[in-house]
Amino acid sequence: MAEFAGYFRYCLNTGKLLLLAVLVSGGVVLHVLACALYKNWWPMLTTITYVFLPIPLLFSAGSEHSSLFSESDNNWVNASKFLSGASTVGSIAIPAILKHCGVISWGALAMELSSFFVFVSAIMCYMRMNDEDHYSIL
Repeated sequence: MAEFAGYFRYCLNTGKLLLLAVLVSGGVVLHVLACALYKNWWPMLTTITYVFLPIPLLFSAGSEHSSLFSESDNNWVNASKFLSGASTVGSIAIPAILKHCGVISWGALAMELSSFFVFVSAIMCYMRMNDEDHYSIL
């Protein structure tokens, strides 16, 4: 019976990784479709901010307060909070500015914003999985 519990736990951990992979790949597909369907590759500009989104997780990985939601006097944690906030605002603002200027259409804007929310949910799932012992960075 103990062997069954270990196997079941292994399957649940594999399912969490599978969900994370599906979320990230779904975000990438939505991002590319926002560009390809409307034959306008300007929305690909937001990939710069998507590169910066996971960096705060790396900054705060070695601290005793690795969560971005806890209060800390550590300068690295504060810098990671600032970078994640700036990247989040940029990820929403770049498609909105492109739409305001008339460079992209409403459909591309909707797909870009849905891609952003899929990426953010993937990062939140990763942060939740990182709190467990099996998936820590260090």
